[in-house]
Amino acid sequence: MACTSGEEENPDPGESAASVALERYYTQKLEWKGCTDFATSPREAEVLGKAPAECAWLSVPLDYDDPQGTDTTVAVLRFAARGESQGSLLFNPGGPGGSGILGGLGVAAQMTKSRITERFDVVGFDPRGVGATKPAADCYTEGGTSRGDEVFPLMTMTASLTEEDTRAVFDRCAKGSGGVQALTQMGSRTTARDMDVLRAALGEEKLTFLGQSYGTRLGAVYAEQFPQRVRAMVLDGAFDPRLGTIERRLSAYEGFQRAFEAMAAACAAKATCPLGTDPKAWTSTFQTIVAPLRGKPVPALDQKLDFDEALGGVMAGLYSPDKWPAIMSGLAEVRQGRGDTLLELTFDFEGGEPDSVVNGNAIEAMFAINCMDEQRLTPQDATRLRVKTYETAPFMNPGGDPAAGARDGCEFWPAPPTLGIPYAQNVMGLPDTLVVSITGDATTPHQGAVSLADTLGSALLTVEGEGHTIVSSGKNECVDTIAADYLIDLKLPASMPTCSI
Repeated sequence: MACTSGEEENPDPGESAASVALERYYTQKLEWKGCTDFATSPREAEVLGKAPAECAWLSVPLDYDDPQGTDTTVAVLRFAARGESQGSLLFNPGGPGGSGILGGLGVAAQMTKSRITERFDVVGFDPRGVGATKPAADCYTEGGTSRGDEVFPLMTMTASLTEEDTRAVFDRCAKGSGGVQALTQMGSRTTARDMDVLRAALGEEKLTFLGQSYGTRLGAVYAEQFPQRVRAMVLDGAFDPRLGTIERRLSAYEGFQRAFEAMAAACAAKATCPLGTDPKAWTSTFQTIVAPLRGKPVPALDQKLDFDEALGGVMAGLYSPDKWPAIMSGLAEVRQGRGDTLLELTFDFEGGEPDSVVNGNAIEAMFAINCMDEQRLTPQDATRLRVKTYETAPFMNPGGDPAAGARDGCEFWPAPPTLGIPYAQNVMGLPDTLVVSITGDATTPHQGAVSLADTLGSALLTVEGEGHTIVSSGKNECVDTIAADYLIDLKLPASMPTCSI
């Protein structure tokens, strides 16, 4: 069970053998150096080699229940404050599966005018199973990609899986990801403990944290386990800690349907809109365009675009209104027998092509982390989820029997999930925290932020508009001012305003 009392302190060498073993992790000194060796692709190495940042390996126990056992390493990046630093701001970009190494660089690059990056060293890290952290999740067949492994199209609901498929994916993950024990330590509760070791290794008495999307779950779990070690915490684009797996996914799919309709409405203002101008026909027109891809993929770049990849590309683009024009261009292309634009959107979300700067194991890491966080579903549960998904988000419905091959890809995972849902309940001793939410967020709907703020007793900053997460952009003066005042001076408005995009 998680610690919720906040009474746990850095290990005392006199307490026990386990405390002595943990003491050496908490008192380690990070050895900062260049970041090239922390890259996971040649293109990433090129980018990291030019970045004005430094990197280090954090040593942590593979299993905190056996701190005298095997060590493992977490990849850490630090981007120095532009002015006089008042400490470290730990950052998680989301996912799960997002690289904090690259995310830290992104924050520093985007927030060049923010007081946040002027006063804090931005510290990103690759969580368990992610990117350069060892061992990283590796679940693909030899020479395979996520586009060739049916278990991994996580955004869509159409994969037809057998018991043999799900057993095989566990075997592949165990073989490629450091073994069975490593897989069982890729959940959020273990990563939150790594965060506490990193806090101490950075010389911080208390943690200052910015978590986005999945990072809000990670921050909430840290707050639950170590509430009295939190200095300040901004949680942007919130996961609802009270929703079970089925309910949370349905909430997200409802958000995607709403975003799909908002996109279609914006498109309908143009005579060339591939979805037409009749709101009642938008979903059916969309299905007319993409459903044939199930049996007849179209050429795209140097491969083919099928239904899963087309729907995945559309859903990836729905995260941001900036991508909506690309979705419409992609649908028009599909009508002409090509799928290049939608496949590029899919590549962007799944981790990019081989030379991409984006962390290449994001989808595998997402899968492995979720297997240790999310509730396991029986085939009956999986069928119910599909049926309800197509009722909630009809644009996702490919037609056919929703029960065909509905299974949980994690069903043969070697240990039960460790997160526990609901999580972060009845947390005592937590200082003021700040939850930020965009009202039109497609994947983490605004109601989830209301729930998280209520659960943690946080202030809630509501941002009117469309999109997913906003604090790290540094482009919204209203949001940036409130976040900076809070993170730097621990000041929140007496009456919280509503910002807008």
